[in-house]
Amino acid sequence: MPDEVAKRVLVVDDAALVRLYYRTALERAGFEVAEALNGVEALEHVLAERFDLLVVDVNMPQMDGLSFLRTLRAKNLPLSSIPALVTSTESAPRRIAEANAAGANFYIVKPLRAETLVQYASLFCGARHG
Repeated sequence: MPDEVAKRVLVVDDAALVRLYYRTALERAGFEVAEALNGVEALEHVLAERFDLLVVDVNMPQMDGLSFLRTLRAKNLPLSSIPALVTSTESAPRRIAEANAAGANFYIVKPLRAETLVQYASLFCGARHG
């Protein structure tokens, strides 16, 4: 994305290795990436910075991903419409329904391949990836 502003992605996951994996895949594809360890940090980020996509884990300490999305979506601000890709090791239909009700735009069961993450990020951001 050399001639355009890079799309910004916030990766929210308490696992450092997962954040590094997602960051590496997204940055190689031309995205700018910021990280948060939980929903509390994620809220701080979205209130202070512009993001084009949120990649959010479900299970985290302090504030889980679904509580973060419910809080974000409840605000009557433009930032409340940032697309959210929710990731989890849980595949139960009930959990997916909870994520959708919380404001997820899409739910992916981990493990998530780097190519798949980049494809979805590009789709939600309207960005080309290389």
